[in-house]
Amino acid sequence: MRKSLQTFGLSLFIVLAFIVIGIGFMFGIDNPVPWIMIAVLLALPVIHKKMTSQKFVSWDDSLSVGIQTIDDDHQKLLSLINNLQTSVLYPTGEDFERQALSELVDYTRYHFEREEKLMQDNGYPDFESHKQQHKDMIAKVSLFLESYEKDSEGTVDELTGFLKTWLIDHIAGTDQKYSKFLNDKGIH
Repeated sequence: MRKSLQTFGLSLFIVLAFIVIGIGFMFGIDNPVPWIMIAVLLALPVIHKKMTSQKFVSWDDSLSVGIQTIDDDHQKLLSLINNLQTSVLYPTGEDFERQALSELVDYTRYHFEREEKLMQDNGYPDFESHKQQHKDMIAKVSLFLESYEKDSEGTVDELTGFLKTWLIDHIAGTDQKYSKFLNDKGIH
């Protein structure tokens, strides 16, 4: 509902801006009001892009753990988070939102299993602690999913924010700890 209202509000603003421009030019071409409204309309896409781009996450080489399969997984997770963020920002429909959320949760579980297997098979000394972080994150997401079933629109924005922050912090922090250990074992 909120996304629909935002889209309606923006559409209404644009229509009103065109009306103001038309009426303004009726008072003469040198009237500053229509020119100001034209400038606002031209700036609108730039402002929108700047505001929304901050809500998306992007891969940065500083996030690399030096293991291609894990880096690929992390990039895929960021992409899936961005899909979910798209559903938050734009009226994509509930089906798209639910699919984006489901794909993200499923791939996160798959990635955690793969990462944990790699650490366990290679005797990573901090394996249990790392695995516990994964379990804690899954438990927190499960709580979000319960809330999502009761209030999808109220929960999805908070869930997306949590996932972005947790994943970036986890990759940049905890995952970097096993990087050197596994790289020293020849895993790249």
